[in-house]
Amino acid sequence: MSLEDHAEELASDLGVDKEEVKDDLENLVSYSVPMDEAKDSLRRKYGDGSESGSTAPSTKQIAEITTADSNVSVTAVVLTCGKRSIRYQGEDQVIFEGELADESGKLSYTAWEDVGLEVGQTVRLDNVGVREWDGHPELNIGQSTTVSLADEEIDVSDEIGGDESLSAIEPGDRGINVEVTVLEREQKTIDGRDGETEILSGVLADETARLPYTDWQPRPELTEGASVRIEDVFIREFRGVPSVNVSEFSTVTALDREVQPQESAPKLSIGEAVDSGGLFDVELVGNAIALRDGSGLIERCPECGRVIQNGQCRSHGEVEGEDDLRTKIILDDGTGTATAVLDEELTAQVYGGDIAAAKEHAREEMDKEVVAETIADKLVGREFRVRGSLSVDEYGANLEAVEFTENSDDPATRAEQLLAEVQR
Repeated sequence: MSLEDHAEELASDLGVDKEEVKDDLENLVSYSVPMDEAKDSLRRKYGDGSESGSTAPSTKQIAEITTADSNVSVTAVVLTCGKRSIRYQGEDQVIFEGELADESGKLSYTAWEDVGLEVGQTVRLDNVGVREWDGHPELNIGQSTTVSLADEEIDVSDEIGGDESLSAIEPGDRGINVEVTVLEREQKTIDGRDGETEILSGVLADETARLPYTDWQPRPELTEGASVRIEDVFIREFRGVPSVNVSEFSTVTALDREVQPQESAPKLSIGEAVDSGGLFDVELVGNAIALRDGSGLIERCPECGRVIQNGQCRSHGEVEGEDDLRTKIILDDGTGTATAVLDEELTAQVYGGDIAAAKEHAREEMDKEVVAETIADKLVGREFRVRGSLSVDEYGANLEAVEFTENSDDPATRAEQLLAEVQR
């Protein structure tokens, strides 16, 4: 049974306009709501003619809205307004999104057409849909929603306008503005939804944090060292951390001040860092207790860069591998463990030689494992300070290191500090 047939049947049962039902049904199904559940939601929305049915949505404060609601009416202040393009049923669709707030809290919203919302307005939304997004309710402004300006004043605790520091933003934020300096910039070609696409990626920083970014429409203003204001960005999660996404509707302007990037990373225990679920920039200190397999002199696939075994890539089959150096060392500080992953440059510093030296060493000993054994001898049993990006998944915690040095802190001083913390 097609969506068209489902909509016609439902509209006939409810005695309402078929096209309106079809639009609402398409919206729900596009967000992976099962067809039966979507139809039940619309029956509650339009009323099914039963004694308990009611076509009038209830008026609620934002904190009262749950994913069990199908449609509600709210009065709220517009905190942010964003705009971006998504792929919907095979075609590009521009959506309008942001956050609304009242005295009780805030919620994100999505509108499928421009309903004229502006930052700072107090609006009344009647018959606005509610859907679940990432486990939380979200307001879905559709054709059946009535939007009007409200006369009443609402005192909200949330910042109006969307200006945020990098340390404050979270995955799911939209319509956000940031003032940052561009630390890293790399132009690359990816296989996008319309074929090969040129994008920019790299690292942004402000006085509070550093985060990765992607610019889907490469802009010349985003050059390394530039201090810029970027308006209307949306935030996705990438490897467990927020990632700033600059869309075709974002604006980038040069600042007349220099944004000073945060120089040091937050220092956490390994346990605290792992419990966070992922951090883009963090500093950990731990004892190197073991070297993991896949360290030392390795070979990578020339196509995808994956580590290969016996000339075989999981994706590309038999290939002629390219030599590389890598270190995967397990760190333990008593609160947890994490694997620090060192790239070619850092591994060469630890090992004391480059790839050519490692290959020569392996030939002399007629054993590639001698490189990993040399690295293990230099690391295991000693304490190190490592800075980098931490990702956490079902396989454990991995820290992609950008700095790796032996810890020079005085053990007696650190013991005193630890004892002081325990006695608090």
